[in-house]
Amino acid sequence: MRIRSALTALAVVLAGLVAGAGTGAAASSTTTTAAASPYCGITWGSADKTAGTLSSAPLVDVRTGRQDCYDRVVFEFAGPVDGYSVGYGETWTEGEGLALSPYTAGGALLRVSLRAPAYDAAHSGTVPYQVGEHTANLLRYPTLRDVVFGGSFEGYTTFAVGVRARLPFRTLVLAGPGTHSRIVLDVAHQW
Repeated sequence: MRIRSALTALAVVLAGLVAGAGTGAAASSTTTTAAASPYCGITWGSADKTAGTLSSAPLVDVRTGRQDCYDRVVFEFAGPVDGYSVGYGETWTEGEGLALSPYTAGGALLRVSLRAPAYDAAHSGTVPYQVGEHTANLLRYPTLRDVVFGGSFEGYTTFAVGVRARLPFRTLVLAGPGTHSRIVLDVAHQW
């Protein structure tokens, strides 16, 4: 009787181990699948992005926003603008060549070159920001750390965007409001 009870107990233990191993394998498979799928479905990558042509419509505003999966910087222009070049690396002030990395918060730096001026030549060359000015309050943003104006020279406008780390980003061109246009930079909260 003791042998029979011991064999029954052994069979129950072995069955539990086999069932646990199957569950562990399934959990491992699920974890691998979850790790392989992109964060929030984001597949943007972190390579340089360039598009569009030079425009004479001036920059009128820079603002930021937080979304569930990314932080956003919006550059608004008084007219149609579609030209930009955005990538990770050092950003230099327009016309002087001063590096902005020592003055920009964040673990990584996105250099943003907009193919439009920040000055309105028709209205005495007024520029909305001073070179080196921090243009946004980014308190409590998960990814964005700083947005610094790098100047405007010969129709090009530069910003240094400090982010927490080198993360995926995308750039969009949007029409409106009204006759205005916007170049939008979204930076993911994680990979």
